Amino acid sequence: MNGSVSTVTRRSFLAGTAGVLMAPMVTGPSRAAAPSSSLTMVSYGGSYEEAFVRTVTNPFTKETGIEVKLVNAPDLSKVKAMLLTGNVEWDIYVGSGTWLASGSKQGLWERFDPSIVELKRDLAVPLTSDLATYEMFVMGVAWDPKKYGPGNHPTNFAEFFDLKKFPGRRGMRPVPDGTLEAALLADGVSVKDVYPLDLDRAFKALDRIKSNTVWPPTAPQSVTLLQAGEVDFGLIYSNRARTTNDPDGGVPLAFSFEQNVLNTDTLAVVKGAPNKENAMKLIAYMLRPEVEARLANQVSTVPVSKMAASMLSPEARKWQPDLNKPSHLVVNSEYWADNYEAVSRRFKEWLIT
Repeated sequence: MNGSVSTVTRRSFLAGTAGVLMAPMVTGPSRAAAPSSSLTMVSYGGSYEEAFVRTVTNPFTKETGIEVKLVNAPDLSKVKAMLLTGNVEWDIYVGSGTWLASGSKQGLWERFDPSIVELKRDLAVPLTSDLATYEMFVMGVAWDPKKYGPGNHPTNFAEFFDLKKFPGRRGMRPVPDGTLEAALLADGVSVKDVYPLDLDRAFKALDRIKSNTVWPPTAPQSVTLLQAGEVDFGLIYSNRARTTNDPDGGVPLAFSFEQNVLNTDTLAVVKGAPNKENAMKLIAYMLRPEVEARLANQVSTVPVSKMAASMLSPEARKWQPDLNKPSHLVVNSEYWADNYEAVSRRFKEWLIT
């Protein structure tokens, strides 16, 4: 998305979150909602944001007259702070399903109106009363193919964690959801046995590569580190790898679909949103098959609309994982809904020790 190119990651972890997370939920009166022709939605910058503006928000504004303002987004602590003070500034929160499922358990979101619920039959990921998944994003191993030819780079998580077979610096996002799952898969846990997470085993696996790992705070930085040769192999998102293969993408990166962790991009309307009606309209728009296909054709994420899958271009299909592969894991948002805060605190503490 491109209203303001963010330096905040899709799931960044900010200092001082814990204090807000531990605070009781006391929601004061929200700012009175006045008739508006705009809405505010969180965003995460980089090439994804630019494509999102071209394929989603600009066409939406042209069709409805509703302007979409994009703002940088930290994790759920900012939403909680808004509700605690009664000063809600955002209308739509978007992020991983793990984050938003946790927020749902805490009562942070408005319930959807019927215009959204009516769309549920076309969605591969079930719609809930307050959460709508519109795409899945794919994490896997990436590398510079000019430096590392066939057989000289890892293609799955076990190989990524094998410093003896594939020496070199690693790049990984400083986020627990997805990272811990990859660590367990690398350690030999089968896909069906990943949940509930064996945290001691996951952190023990991460300990083995921690001294060789760089933790880029944003998704764009995880790509530029690979392109600059500052890390040799990275766990990044397939849509970010694809953009490096565009004419102006810099150093082209390769990406492995042998084994992936898939997470969801999910939408919610913040409780007390000042432009709630406009927010519902944008979410309904984003769940349209043709809109999901238009975005996926640009960024190579996986649309959840069943009809959208048939609308993808040949180029976009090259960057789609085979969802029938037994080696792939889809992140369990329900597990994270119950455990996100405690596991996140432990992960942050592990990063700084």
